[in-house]
Amino acid sequence: MSNSQNLRLILASTSQYRRGLLERLRIPFEVISPKVDETPRTGESTLDLALRLAHAKAAAVSKQHPDAWVIGSDQVADLCGAAIGKPGNFERALAQLQLMRGATVTFHTALCLMKGDLQTTLSIPTKVTFRKLSDEVLESYLLAEEPYDCAGSAKSEGLGISLLEAIQSDDPTALIGLPLIALTGLLRDAGFAIPSKTNTK
Repeated sequence: MSNSQNLRLILASTSQYRRGLLERLRIPFEVISPKVDETPRTGESTLDLALRLAHAKAAAVSKQHPDAWVIGSDQVADLCGAAIGKPGNFERALAQLQLMRGATVTFHTALCLMKGDLQTTLSIPTKVTFRKLSDEVLESYLLAEEPYDCAGSAKSEGLGISLLEAIQSDDPTALIGLPLIALTGLLRDAGFAIPSKTNTK
């Protein structure tokens, strides 16, 4: 097994949420934007979209940095087979929450760890059931937290938890954007020591 101090790790994402999650593991890493077209393909399922984009992000950065292990990740929210993306503004966020009111949404969080020809791609599903809440409550939430950069328009790690009735997942960090339980296993297999004597107090 390699010495993790000699291993290079890159997060192929500019997401503040994924960066914050990866920092929990206390291992050095770089952040590089993958610059990948995230347009869905005709007839592509939400799961296939998440897996393809996670792989594409890792591959885009790995091509330029073949000496490094690269993490690619993507999340697609699925409501009855339709993708629910990042709203971008108040109006679209409110429309999303109204659509999901009382419904169960599946969040597919895909993960790819790649170094050259070595690669593993997987997805962790999270089922989220939203409460049946009034428009007034939904509007108050959006104005308070402004989750316009989050697929599904609610931050489960913040005030958005008040909109939810139930969460079902094997990995609580998957919903936030990066499944750390699965990632930790992959990184250990790649030779990273987690935790190590240098990253614990």
